[in-house]
Amino acid sequence: MKGSVIIVSFFILGALLGYHGFIPEYLIENDLSFYVLCGLMFCVGLSIGNDTKTLKSFRSLNPRFYLLPLATMVGTLAGCALIALVLHDRTIAETMAVGSGFGYYSLSSIFITEYKGAELGTIALLSNIIREIMALLFAPFLVKYFGKLAPISVGGATTMDTTLPIILKFSGKEFLVVSIFHGFILDLSVPFLVTFFCSF
Repeated sequence: MKGSVIIVSFFILGALLGYHGFIPEYLIENDLSFYVLCGLMFCVGLSIGNDTKTLKSFRSLNPRFYLLPLATMVGTLAGCALIALVLHDRTIAETMAVGSGFGYYSLSSIFITEYKGAELGTIALLSNIIREIMALLFAPFLVKYFGKLAPISVGGATTMDTTLPIILKFSGKEFLVVSIFHGFILDLSVPFLVTFFCSF
């Protein structure tokens, strides 16, 4: 939760500085966001490649749990496609690009801003933060009414980091590897799916 507040605070600060003209034009014109995105992707690659223990623990996972990330992807994208039917100013591809962030707001919002503009990038940032907050706040309700895998699915890509403690508390410690695997696969899918839907 603290990480979300910090990121939103930086977003608001950036928006205020940009609105009041405190950001030099040459920074905006020289594709600064592209270089930030490259740096972020490099850090994501480092963190995944450096964590060999987690990769090895995936071998002990029950094979049926391999389908959980796929179910999360299909459910999220199907929901986004349905929402696009009532949002007449947004295409199905745009809503699915936003949904493809799976809670990974820092990466997906930069991608979408780069491809589709600041407005949709802001929508992506806020919707993915809301997804994370819903997993944090409603985990007990989700476990009670939908089962122990529900908060993992709702948490999306955040289940290997920010929402992991709350998932372990309410779903149980036996879901540690499932949660990390789920978040790991969705983390990997974000850059591919977001750029795919943004290309339409």
